[in-house]
Amino acid sequence: MKPKLFQSIFIIITSIMLLVWGCSSRADEAGTGSLPEDNSPESVRVMELDYSEISRSITYPASLMAYREVHLASASPGRIDRIHVETGTRVSRGQLLVEMDRTQLQQARLQLANLERDYRRLDTLRKVGSIPQQQYDQIRTQYDLALSNVEFLQENTRLAAPFSGIVSGKYFDDGEMFSGAPNTPAGKAAILSIVHTSQLKARVNVSERYYPVVKTGMPVIITSDIWPGEEFTGKVLHIFPTIDPVTRSFTLELLIPNQDERLRPGMFARARLDVGQDEVFVVPAIAVLKLQGSNERFVFLEENGRAKRVVVQMGDRFDDMVEIISDEINSGNNLIVAGQARLLDGVPVSVR
Repeated sequence: MKPKLFQSIFIIITSIMLLVWGCSSRADEAGTGSLPEDNSPESVRVMELDYSEISRSITYPASLMAYREVHLASASPGRIDRIHVETGTRVSRGQLLVEMDRTQLQQARLQLANLERDYRRLDTLRKVGSIPQQQYDQIRTQYDLALSNVEFLQENTRLAAPFSGIVSGKYFDDGEMFSGAPNTPAGKAAILSIVHTSQLKARVNVSERYYPVVKTGMPVIITSDIWPGEEFTGKVLHIFPTIDPVTRSFTLELLIPNQDERLRPGMFARARLDVGQDEVFVVPAIAVLKLQGSNERFVFLEENGRAKRVVVQMGDRFDDMVEIISDEINSGNNLIVAGQARLLDGVPVSVR
């Protein structure tokens, strides 16, 4: 029995080795990318390439910002007597918003009144030559400093709105001490924050390739997921003069009218710029193949009855059509649009 058992095991092992060797040989042949032994042409369909004129537009994400924002605060720490507004209150330019403690102001006014009396008296004596010029100059300097201090305190004890807008933040209540320490999301010290929202701004980073065609005043279309299907028209307000060497992009500042205030600072939006007409190759997306395991894209052209593999870059997409870019593609070339999945570079093809 044992010889028969050994014979059976030997036959099984030999069969397995032959099977593995055969598969390995076929894999090696496939890995070489060589043409199949059967040289019969592959049947394909082609389309003649020609330039298509498209409206070139670029779209970038943007975060909306208030056109103006101010963090209102006294120039010196002190007690807050009264705040006249709440978060969300609409204010007009020049409207009184905050009153600070006036103790220092009253003291400064008393000091100014005393110095003013001395100054007037010495000024009269100077005119008749009864006092030296140096004494007069000293009292004049003290008087000017006291006057400047009163004006400073007057400005910083009654805080008014510098522009019309909306109170976006209130950080203290009546009677609290304003210390001057940073306390806002922006990292600044403030009693109130005010934003101007009838106009908005946005900044977008645009690829350097569009630097020559983007101009100040160029129209911009703003869309937001909050208002699906609606478009808001703005314009390019500023073009930053430098290119970021890391991202190879430059910054645009956009201005967006917002009279109805449907857009709000902080909203996510998309900014679309039309950068003119362009002539490109637009082909069916199915004609473009992707190399497995990489981002390389390629197409096949039919040249003299053979397939030619050409690496391309993808451009804009238009539904089931896509823009392709390559220096090896010219108008009049025959692009293979069906049957290309079975092709290798150089195999014979027949156009059906």
